[in-house]
Amino acid sequence: MPLGLAALDDLFEAFEGLRDVLDGSDAGAIEQASNRVSHAVASVRGIGAWRSDPATVARLTALLPLLDSARVRVNVLADYANQRLAMLAVRGSSHAPLTYGR
Repeated sequence: MPLGLAALDDLFEAFEGLRDVLDGSDAGAIEQASNRVSHAVASVRGIGAWRSDPATVARLTALLPLLDSARVRVNVLADYANQRLAMLAVRGSSHAPLTYGR
């Protein structure tokens, strides 16, 4: 398997992992998955010749919906968290369990 395809496979797996942990509430797992995505993206960017390989371009094109869905999911969850924090700020600290379940 060419290096570019292996890097794209790593990128795909990293985004799959991120998508899985975003369903939970483990901040450490989310940060770990985000770091894995960041490293995978850096690996793909580091391969300069991938643009000239039709198989690599086709694989990347097939990954675009997954990448976009992860971006949308992160934005929705961030917006949800911001809304919860805004509600908490309005109601005061006595309602913290609404946002942070412990």
